[in-house]
Amino acid sequence: MLTIGDMRRLGRRDFLRVGSLALGGFSLPWLFPTAHAGTKLSAYGKPVTDKSVVFLFMHGGPSQFETFDPKMSAPEEIRSATGAIRTAVPGLSFGSSFPKLAERANRLCIVRSFVPGNGNHDIKTIVGKDSFDANIGSAYASAAGSSHPSNGLPTNCILFPRAVDPSAGPEQKGFGSFVAHGPFPPHTAPFQPDGTGTLQKDMKLNIPLERLDDRRSLLAAFDAAKAGLDDRFDHLDDAQQKAFSLLLSNIGAAFDVSKEDPKIVAKYDTANLYDVTKINRKWNNWKHYTDNAKTLGKLMLLARRLVERGAGFVTVTTNFVWDMHADQNNATMTEGMSYMAPPFDHAVSMFLDDLKERGLEDRVLLVACGEMGRTPKINKNAGRDHWGHLGPLLLAGGGLPGGAVIGQSTADGGNPASDPVTIPNLIGTILHTLFDVGQLRVMRGVSRELLTMADYAPIRGLI
Repeated sequence: MLTIGDMRRLGRRDFLRVGSLALGGFSLPWLFPTAHAGTKLSAYGKPVTDKSVVFLFMHGGPSQFETFDPKMSAPEEIRSATGAIRTAVPGLSFGSSFPKLAERANRLCIVRSFVPGNGNHDIKTIVGKDSFDANIGSAYASAAGSSHPSNGLPTNCILFPRAVDPSAGPEQKGFGSFVAHGPFPPHTAPFQPDGTGTLQKDMKLNIPLERLDDRRSLLAAFDAAKAGLDDRFDHLDDAQQKAFSLLLSNIGAAFDVSKEDPKIVAKYDTANLYDVTKINRKWNNWKHYTDNAKTLGKLMLLARRLVERGAGFVTVTTNFVWDMHADQNNATMTEGMSYMAPPFDHAVSMFLDDLKERGLEDRVLLVACGEMGRTPKINKNAGRDHWGHLGPLLLAGGGLPGGAVIGQSTADGGNPASDPVTIPNLIGTILHTLFDVGQLRVMRGVSRELLTMADYAPIRGLI
């Protein structure tokens, strides 16, 4: 626990008492590093490319038909239940629920031959046997470092709905343990709107506890405490002064979307795309649909804030929202897509536009897929069931070619017809984006597992 007591009476040695701060299990060795200049990880001798990956996990298993491979010439029980829409790429169609992404198709790469491997509800595209049961972001952080040396930001983060809305449902498990290099979950971030952030819990300040949820009061208390140190603050070495400054501002601000221009927040916001009170509550997963609609846009904005500040791997996920069996838990394909597609279409489009406007388009790779795809035939209840032989995969940015279509599926959309892409190929693409693999191979202390993953062949035609 970090304790800051009556700072006016602290001497230099007692200035900070640091063991660990409960940032999702992160120890904070960066609090007292040797001072460095610069912001790029490569400037600190890391074997990285200074690119980032945002992995948008479409939890539940999205259908390949109603997303990016509509198969409109197939029989009615196979083809997209929501129809199709032309895109900016001649001859390429998407499911009709994605008009904004269709306009931006020349900036996307669509893989129509992606093989998830099985139809299980798990996190295999991020954590699974092909990543040696480690989160891909954790594998990255094991060589890049758990936190950025210039600002202390965790390099591997995971964003659940509670990161932007404390009233959202609890996070799903299976994304890797939140320890060591594990993904940092910002719903435990230093500052939260409801006062539950870990820094708010773990710091003892000379202000009333009930005022800890007021950021301005918190920062004002820090400022007053620092002023009370008189010249003793000036006698701290650079690393200690930097540590104190980080605690006051950088970490908390990075996770606070309210720091953005309100116009940008409004641009991303998905909460008003439709009336969430009209989501059919006969489905047991109605709350997941609601959370997704309310939070996805702000989650993507938060992801942009983090990669802009140096995070290397950011996972964005909501809860089982793409599971459309048309049973007691899940909506039909058409109804489910009416809940899921508008937030996804809007949030991803705004994210891509924002990256381009900020000159980050080639520096940030977006990956969007789920743990599986959906059956070629619509079931008797107008849903689709689990299918591991083929699923949708979208990539954009990171220097990859726009407007590309990798592979083709069979006539019934159930299997690859050419150029099958596997999870190792996806991992290889991600790690070749994040690392200078040549430097990684000669770096001391790199795990055998990470080196094996880095040697996976990337998706052919992309890297």
